[in-house]
Amino acid sequence: MSVTYLWSREFLSKRLILWVLLISNVLGTVYGYIWYGGQLYNTAMNHSLWQLIFVPDSPTASLFFSLALIMLLYPPKQLAGLLFQQLIEALAVVTSIKYGIWAVAMIFAGASQGSELIWQDWMLVASHTAMAVEALIFVKLLHIRWSALTVAIMWTLLNDTVDYTFGVFPYLPGPLYDHLEAVEAFTFGLTLFSGALAWIAIRRSLSKSKYR
Repeated sequence: MSVTYLWSREFLSKRLILWVLLISNVLGTVYGYIWYGGQLYNTAMNHSLWQLIFVPDSPTASLFFSLALIMLLYPPKQLAGLLFQQLIEALAVVTSIKYGIWAVAMIFAGASQGSELIWQDWMLVASHTAMAVEALIFVKLLHIRWSALTVAIMWTLLNDTVDYTFGVFPYLPGPLYDHLEAVEAFTFGLTLFSGALAWIAIRRSLSKSKYR
């Protein structure tokens, strides 16, 4: 068996693989929301309640990916369901790439400024790297259209805007609060980069399918 078979459409679309990935993402999503518990509480106590949805970035990305996997396992039949599937898939890919890269970048940026790396940081590096990688690998199974991708990018930019306008961005390593403007600029730029990377991956996947 060729190594390339492991990321082929045939292998990735096996129901066992989808189920294993779904369980992993659901567990990661639950853990992520628990991880954000303190910040969610502080936001509820000190900010408008509508801002809560914008607080837990990474677990919401893995939630989108979990929903996308569910719809691969149980495809919708009606037009509304198909359109919803395209939107969820676009959100899953853009946010998984964005927050996967963002979290790893913040951890190592903090370390470069003097923050100590502990075992939880390495766990987060591994899990968030996996988020970005799985999105790029599984994009070949998805049904994303440019309109859904545009909405996903706009939603993620809105999330960035709320985060840095109202101060509900994810907690950062201590030294990075002295470089908050740079973090903000990086975050917005990374959203655009993630959207562009998602589009390239989608186009590449469609091109391969066309000439198969």
